[in-house]
Amino acid sequence: MKNTSLLIVLLSALLGSCEGTYEEKTASGLERKNFQSHINGKKTDLFVLKNNSGAEVCITNYGGRVVSLMVPGRDEALHDVVLGFDNIQEYVDKPSSFGATVGRFANRIAYGEFVLDGDTISLDLNNGAHTIHGGAAGWQNQVFDAEQPSDSLLVLRYVSRDGESGFPGEVNVKVTFTLSEPHALKIDYFAETDKKTVINMTNHSFFNLSGTPENTVLDHVLLVHADAYTPLDSQLITTGVLEKVANTPFDFTNAVSIGAALARDRSHEQLQLAQGFDHNYVLQTKGKLEIPAARVYAPTTGILLNIYTTEPGIQVYSGNMLDGSRRGKKGIDYHKQTGLCLEPQHYPDSPNKPAWPSTVLEPGEKFVSSSIYRFSIKK
Repeated sequence: MKNTSLLIVLLSALLGSCEGTYEEKTASGLERKNFQSHINGKKTDLFVLKNNSGAEVCITNYGGRVVSLMVPGRDEALHDVVLGFDNIQEYVDKPSSFGATVGRFANRIAYGEFVLDGDTISLDLNNGAHTIHGGAAGWQNQVFDAEQPSDSLLVLRYVSRDGESGFPGEVNVKVTFTLSEPHALKIDYFAETDKKTVINMTNHSFFNLSGTPENTVLDHVLLVHADAYTPLDSQLITTGVLEKVANTPFDFTNAVSIGAALARDRSHEQLQLAQGFDHNYVLQTKGKLEIPAARVYAPTTGILLNIYTTEPGIQVYSGNMLDGSRRGKKGIDYHKQTGLCLEPQHYPDSPNKPAWPSTVLEPGEKFVSSSIYRFSIKK
């Protein structure tokens, strides 16, 4: 009996020790237990990717969100370079796109309608008169099935039912996150459908390479490999025109800080409409992963981010709508222009723009897209 009691005590101590390790804080200060919940009958969790070079990425399967991303600066310390929240409830109670895997269709579709094979498809309207980021049932609001085969790889899967948010076809989705050496996060997107549909996937991380979101991103120096962008109408819907960036505030063909670019002409109609940058750029990279689509650099930390993608466009959003109402990690309020989104994608409202690269996915076809976020230090 004494031996049995001793065994129970030892097992309890061991389990307690394991539980303590399980709830250990990540390098970014997140606690896994704060992301463990049940949403729509499915379990949510926090998954931690690490590599041998010391980088760390924390991802929750709720919305396939990048919650934190730790990379070294020139001071050799790790810096968290994405905005996010320290518990799952903050994402649930106040729906947002922070760090999310966006689908079935990233960005806006005008008036929530498009024509497919002669049929008018009507979608959820969740952005005034329009649909944005997949409608009310967009994937940022869904729980993915998760599998972590190794310390540096996470696989997320989701089945988007036929008619979800109005989109036709049951779509099987797989998203893989791979943290490679020395400091690169690769995201691969795969999808198949049983009916003809449209698809446009991206990641919606807000970057702040200073590692301190009390700072704005106005000093971040940006280069985009694009000589044209897609201007917006008064309702922030793309007009269908491809406009040259030359001699406009939208010219990032040579590296320039966000603040300096805005200062070129603050009265520019497009800046007024979006209250800053919130525009899709027409990439010249032709889908080649070896050519950087965009590059951004923070002088304060020396952190340099190069983005590579197979997508034809990239959305540049300077955090214009952040207004201090959201309190993020470490109790920091996210104010205007404290985050910069660089979202590889097909062009917004492509289903209504036949001349633009197609977003149609047919049964028997595979949707495949890849983006790489490679971090280094500029001395």
